[in-house]
Amino acid sequence: MRVFVTGASGHIGSAVVAELLGADHQVVGLARSVASAAALAAAGAEVHRGDLDDLDGLRQAAVSADGVIHLAFKHEAMRSGDYSGAADADLRAIEVIGDALGGSAKPFVVTSGTLMLAFAGITGRSGTEQDVLAGGPRVDSENAAVALAKRGVRTSVVRLPPLVHSRRDRDGFVPNLITIARGKGFAGYVGDGSNRWPAVHTLDAARLYRLALESAPAGSRLHGVADEGVPFRALAEAISRRLNLPVVAVDSEEAGEHFGFLGALVSLDNPTSSALTRRWLAWEPTHPGLIEDLGEGHYFG
Repeated sequence: MRVFVTGASGHIGSAVVAELLGADHQVVGLARSVASAAALAAAGAEVHRGDLDDLDGLRQAAVSADGVIHLAFKHEAMRSGDYSGAADADLRAIEVIGDALGGSAKPFVVTSGTLMLAFAGITGRSGTEQDVLAGGPRVDSENAAVALAKRGVRTSVVRLPPLVHSRRDRDGFVPNLITIARGKGFAGYVGDGSNRWPAVHTLDAARLYRLALESAPAGSRLHGVADEGVPFRALAEAISRRLNLPVVAVDSEEAGEHFGFLGALVSLDNPTSSALTRRWLAWEPTHPGLIEDLGEGHYFG
């Protein structure tokens, strides 16, 4: 299958590209920069230069592909406070690619996040693939992708957990939390730290994207979750052990100052099940869980 991948040179995208190539798919990767293009070419992928704002380019690449995996997101805009703008760009890209694939029965795999469930107020239980949200930033993208199934596109949405971890992770939430702990002199958590975050190893997530491309049911929501919910305090303790720093509770009113752009997220409780995903696609995570991966030390070099 000839697969167009956005976000192909990123942390998760680079693993997805390797997974696809290893399964004898052809890959065309979207590249914004010369460096990204070189990395994709070195990996054995074809390069399509452009970005999420190049809607005509996205359309052309989708038309010429047998399937599309959409991983790109304007993370820089999100971190600078323009989350709404980043989400709007994501929605426009999905709409354009969906229009290009309409009536083709080709697969289109889109990326969302499990934290959307926590923001929507799903608490007291684990979120499931059957939880559907009404709308909002990024949720609108998810719903637009699912709706494309009625227009002859085999769409699926992979909800990723906030903690996607591995040696490939250089700019995700885990490295940011480690940087904050080093700068503040302690590893922090909010309240009693019992709120839970799900997690998955990058390589397990990459395999799920391939399986979704190959066989996910049209209009399905999938959960790329291995650890259903790691208590945030356990994450802070794992960081503190490697840095030889104390673990300290941070008052909720000080979370924004302490954690920066993560301040609005660190107290969310987001236990998430992937039981249906595992059953539908015979996906079973095999790589180290979050705490074990932190214990290997590669995040702290």
